[in-house]
Amino acid sequence: MSAEQIRQVILGILSRIAPDEDLSNLKDAVPFREQMELDSMDFLDIVMELRKMYRVQIPEEDYGNLGTMASTVSYLTPLLKDATPV
Repeated sequence: MSAEQIRQVILGILSRIAPDEDLSNLKDAVPFREQMELDSMDFLDIVMELRKMYRVQIPEEDYGNLGTMASTVSYLTPLLKDATPV
């Protein structure tokens, strides 16, 4: 998957988790929690959706890499380079 494809996957997950949020102005370098009303359960939902969709395991110690869109895409790029949805 390309970085742009991963970004679109994350946007899709965010739109399901927070359907009332406007994601059109989401800034890549600003933490999700500063731009959206996400709590820790919402964050875990993102991780679980990635696991369910792509069977990717994200260790708890790596959750900090998923704070912004840019860091999420950067972290997931090598993990999802050959991924196809389940």
